This record gives sequence, C-alpha cells and structure tokens, in this order.
Amino acid sequence: MKRVFLILLSASVIISCSKRGNSTAGKPGQKGELVPKGKSKSFVAERPYGMVSIPAGSYVMGLADQDFTNTPEKATLKTVTVSSFFMDETEITNAEYRVFINYVRDSIARTLLAEAAGDGGSDGDGTSIGDFAYLSKKAGEEKTAYQEFMESQGGRDGYDESKKLDWSVPLRWQTSDYPDAQYAEVLESMYIPPAERINNERIIDSRKLMYAYNWEDIESAVKDKSRGAKYLKRESIAVYPDTTVWIRDFNYAYNEPLYDGYFWHSAYKNYPVVGVTWDQARAYCNFKSKLKSDYNESLKKKKQKPMAFRLPTEAEWEYAARGGRENATYPWGGPYLQDDRGCYLANFKPKRGNYIEDEKKGTYTYTAPVKSFTKNGFGLYDMAGNVAEWTESPYNNATYQFASTLNPHLSNQAYREVRKSVRGGSWKDVGYLLMNGARDYERKDSARSYIGFRTVQDIPEGTAKFKKRTN
Repeated sequence: MKRVFLILLSASVIISCSKRGNSTAGKPGQKGELVPKGKSKSFVAERPYGMVSIPAGSYVMGLADQDFTNTPEKATLKTVTVSSFFMDETEITNAEYRVFINYVRDSIARTLLAEAAGDGGSDGDGTSIGDFAYLSKKAGEEKTAYQEFMESQGGRDGYDESKKLDWSVPLRWQTSDYPDAQYAEVLESMYIPPAERINNERIIDSRKLMYAYNWEDIESAVKDKSRGAKYLKRESIAVYPDTTVWIRDFNYAYNEPLYDGYFWHSAYKNYPVVGVTWDQARAYCNFKSKLKSDYNESLKKKKQKPMAFRLPTEAEWEYAARGGRENATYPWGGPYLQDDRGCYLANFKPKRGNYIEDEKKGTYTYTAPVKSFTKNGFGLYDMAGNVAEWTESPYNNATYQFASTLNPHLSNQAYREVRKSVRGGSWKDVGYLLMNGARDYERKDSARSYIGFRTVQDIPEGTAKFKKRTN
C-alpha cells in the first residue's frame, strides 16, 4: 500500500512539473522558439516634401582642379564613403523660413494669452481671451492619468503637460477684431512700442521672436561613457533674419530696397533666405523636425518617429553637389561656366565689377529665384552660386587629413568650433568658388547677404525603398 502511494505521489509531481513547464513554453517566442513580435515587412522611408533622395556612394573628396590661389585649404585628395540621405532640392526660401517665423510668433502670443486667460471660459471660438486658456484649464477637458501625475509632481523640466496650448482657436491680429481690452493688451505687447516706431509703422518686435529647444551633447556623453539630462543643452535663439546685412556687407552700395523688403515682400518669396546665422539654421532644422513629429503624434494610427532634419556635413554637401559625376569640376560637370549657347549655368559674378553681364545669358544682379538654373544629376538646384550654404561641419585646413573615410565629420568639434564650413559660392563670388571642391568658412554667429542653407534627413541603412508622396 505504501509503495502504491509513493508511485502516485511521484506521478503527481511529474504531472505538476510538466504543467508548470507547459505554462511558460512558447513565451515570448512561438513553440518554444524566440520569435520577435511585429510584421516582417521591410522599412519604407517616406520622402519628405521638397526633398530628393541621395544614394549612398564613394567619391574622391577635395579640390582636384587647379588651385589658382595656392591656399592651404586645398588638402590631399581622399576617397570617402557617404551614407544615403534626403536633401532639400533647393535652398530654403524666404517663404519657407517665414513659416518658421510665424510659428514662433504665434506660439509666443498664445502662451501670453493663455497665462492671462487663467481658468478660461466662453465658447472657444476666439471671442474672448478666456478661449485661449491652456487646454488643462478649460471646462470639459478631462485630464489623463499621466497629466494628473505630472501636475502633482510639478511638471518636468523643459515641458509641462498642464501648459499645453490650444491651437484650434484662431488668433486675431487685426485691431478691429480684438475681442476685449485684455486681449488687446497682450497682443500689443508683441509689437514695437509706439515711441520706437518709424513713421508710426506698427510691426512685430523681432527681438521677441525667440525659439527655445533642447539638443543633446552626444560627444560629451560618449567621452564620459554616460547618458542623461545633464548632457541636454537648452538653446534660446532669436530667429528673425538680419536684414541689415544688405547694408553692412556693402558699405558703399545702394542696397536699401533689399534692406527694406527682401525677406518679407511677396516678390521675393521664392528667393533663398539670407541673413541667417549657423545657429538660426540649426534652430530651423529643429522646428522642421518638431513639425513632422507633432503631426505623426496627432494621428490616430501612430507612425514611426521621423528622423531629425539637420544641416549637411561638408562631405555630404560636396558628394551631393557632384551629382554622381566622377571628377566633376562643377555640379553640371564642367569644365566651363557656360553652356553651348553661351548662357551661364549658375548665378555668380562673371567678370570684374560686372554682376550681370547680359540678361539674355541668365545672370542676376543679386540672388535669383530658386530653380532658375538646371538641376544636377541628383535633382538638386543651385549647388553652385546663388547663395553659399552653411554646413554642419567645423572648418579646419587639415580636415581631409585626419577625418574618417566613412561619413567624414569632425563631430567632436561641430558645436564648439566657431568657424563653420560654407560651400557652393554665391551671387557675389567669382567662378572659382563655384567648384565642387572649393572651400570657404564663416563664423557661426555671423549673418551674410550671400549665405543661406538647405537641410538633410538621414535615411536608415535598413531602408528597402522609398515611398512616393501623394501630395
């Protein structure tokens, strides 16, 4: 009897162990195998509006042509490899940069109105300052558990969920449309004070258009073998272009019409923006990234977090300018600056003192509208002439000698180095600076009437193909 009991007890132990084993079998995999969740479809990158894809490749970086100036900027030629990326097909235009300015203006105005609105009220259609209260203050807005928790903790550094703006309520900028006196007081604080106005012209005070954002000091984090909030750098940048560059760059020239209207006049909306510093160009890249990220978050079906927009490295810029051509002197190949009909292939100064040799040859006195000249092999316009362009890379005479051959970039000096590489030549330069390998630089805090920029976006190495936009 005792023997039978022991056999039954052993059987029950085996069965219980077997059940316990079966209860975890196949987790997290299937049939006991480790199988990751999710679909196995290849990643498809969506081409951003106004950008073209630049395929990965290798090229000989540097000035292979004759160096007429015999300067140390001409370094030893070097074969390098560049990963694929998207790039703006044109330089950033005045119209595109004004979207950025208007966003900064509106966000500041809405924040001031929300602070003055208190707990809100009214119908939410902009007929009262109470309509501009923070979303968390409005009646009927239910707080999420996360919002309640963050409010109990006093918010978090750099962002407060309880101070989320209501962008659905339209702003009223016309004085005749102001809903009440309190609204008028807030909005008028955005304008230049009457005592400082010229001819009593009522315009926005550009000194108040500050854009704040965070970026991570990756190089310091890598050096310390650590990551964390202490490596976040907070920038607050005055983003309005410096329109005085048209006078300051040319002290003895009559450029007042450009000083007065180049940035805001509708006649120049498709012209490249100028008077923008390196820091302002980086702030624009952050805004462009935020715009896309916020849109993806607003969708019911969340999309993959988009890659950030940024300035191109010097190596990426030169590779893109060559347009896939081997040993190309200029973006169109070369070696001449004119086509077979005698028309110039870029906007530059063709002769001493002569900025516009012949209108029939396609030259311009100053900048030209984007897409005025033929695009290169990658589909990029004005990679030579019109305006020179900021790059992310710091400037150093010996860059090519000690930079990597794989995506060369002096990232550990990119932010700290005051001098930044500028490429492409401009409307006021001679043909030499239009060559693909020609280099120049400017201080990052300097704005010029002949320097603009364009942005790029990384393409993940695992991308199988690109998705065409429908708009």
